[in-house]
Amino acid sequence: MTDGPRLGVTMFATDRSIDPVTLARAVEERGLASLYVPEHTHIPVSRRTPAPTGDDQLAEEYRRTYDPFVALAAAAAVTERITLGTGVCLVAQREPIVTAKAIASLDQLSGGRFTFGIGFGWNEDELEHHGVTMPQRRAVAREHVLAMQALWRDDEAAFSGDHTEFSPSWSWPKPVQRPGPPVLIGGAAGPKLFAHIAEYADGWIPIGGAGVRDALVDLHAAAERVGRDPASLRVVPFGTVPDPGKLDYYAGLGIDEVVLQLPSAPADRVLALLDSYAQLAHGRTD
Repeated sequence: MTDGPRLGVTMFATDRSIDPVTLARAVEERGLASLYVPEHTHIPVSRRTPAPTGDDQLAEEYRRTYDPFVALAAAAAVTERITLGTGVCLVAQREPIVTAKAIASLDQLSGGRFTFGIGFGWNEDELEHHGVTMPQRRAVAREHVLAMQALWRDDEAAFSGDHTEFSPSWSWPKPVQRPGPPVLIGGAAGPKLFAHIAEYADGWIPIGGAGVRDALVDLHAAAERVGRDPASLRVVPFGTVPDPGKLDYYAGLGIDEVVLQLPSAPADRVLALLDSYAQLAHGRTD
């Protein structure tokens, strides 16, 4: 068996699941690589937008998620090595100046361990409560990320766009990672998504991982069109089947990290699964 990608995990951290502190400690103790948590600010009672899972009812954890930056700050305080990330942050729904400060602070306090996974959002009602329509969400997210990157990068940062604007400003601390934490965009393969990644991100989060090999051709072409080295873009599949053969397949594609799903569940159930994931990870490198 060949050496495979590093293994991380993602979980809806809620007030009814294993808590983020216990989870983060357990992930690091088992030698896993990363912990990602998703975000929903709230879930409108209206079910105008179907559940993204295809289920008739939206799972309870969607409406009970912790704020991701609070949860990851708690995780950072009790760990030293694992990557801590959003998987994903709904960046179109966030005020960019405040969010940039939270991320820079988290990256500083964690010693440069933060990865900024973002998504454009699927819940029309939730977006509209933040003043963003579905057709606007990609453009708003793009400007928010570009504005945050300016605040992380520049001593005197300014930004002017259709959805975000501020005059030259100071904002410290700066992130440990320069010019800022890596940005990974989640979503289905396609020209719009790959154009966004090529313009302002560092990689792609495919969900489930189906069709990644074929999609890499289009992702690399999008990078080349804007003069970027395709090899500089990371691909971090989420929701991967925990199977040695699948991980070997990803290794053959040059993928260096995959993220396995944990259920939003109490500690006994989650810790047992973490044990099995750790055996998978270490069995590949012994």
